[in-house]
Amino acid sequence: MLPILHIGSLAIQLPGLLLLLGLWLGLSLAERYSPRRGVSTNQIYTITLVAIVSAIISARVIYVFRNITIFLHTPGGIFSLNKDLLDPWGAILGAGLCILYFTRRYKLNAWSLFDALTPILAVLMMAVHLSNLASGAGFGTPTDLPWAIYLIGEWRHPTQIYELITAGIILAILWPGRSRTLNSTKGLYALNFVAASAGSRLFFEAFHGDSTIIQGGFRSEQVISWLILATTLWFISHRIQQSKITTDPLPLA
Repeated sequence: MLPILHIGSLAIQLPGLLLLLGLWLGLSLAERYSPRRGVSTNQIYTITLVAIVSAIISARVIYVFRNITIFLHTPGGIFSLNKDLLDPWGAILGAGLCILYFTRRYKLNAWSLFDALTPILAVLMMAVHLSNLASGAGFGTPTDLPWAIYLIGEWRHPTQIYELITAGIILAILWPGRSRTLNSTKGLYALNFVAASAGSRLFFEAFHGDSTIIQGGFRSEQVISWLILATTLWFISHRIQQSKITTDPLPLA
């Protein structure tokens, strides 16, 4: 765990630096192949950067509304830089609305745009796990396995490393430059990535020590992963059926 990187007298927050590096590498990978999906490089950069800002604002607004009594007493906390004061579903909502807006503005096929943005998500997913490893977030349950890492006073499953390796394997299998992925039915590339990522989280959540347990003893992240996986598999089946009817599906935007 290395939350702060010291370079001489300079102290850098390593988790944030890793996320920025992941975003840059993801954008670099996406811009290389996005034109072959009908999305220009400038569009990729514009959509991504505006979506990030929208996600952060929406995540903070939703979090404030969910905890309005706290912020009524400390309104200055609304502008805090603490990333723990962000609602993940609010972030997804903000980014989704932004992407929907640009899909219509640029008259893009929604599935093609989803495919073009997937490399960013894939690399950023790896950066998130590295960031968690540096900060100690996403820690595992106690274990006596020989590859355990010492964290928060106990030897634990290195869940961050499990998920980092799996995310790397998913990216390698679904490499955006392969002809099989470039020539597949629009949307299938992105949907396969989401399905694989949801399945991975569903499995490794069992080793997490920071899980939120809901009624019935279920882990909330596993329930969410199940829903995402089931929905994604339905969309995959639907896209395959559409591809059998026509080789050029009607644009969704």
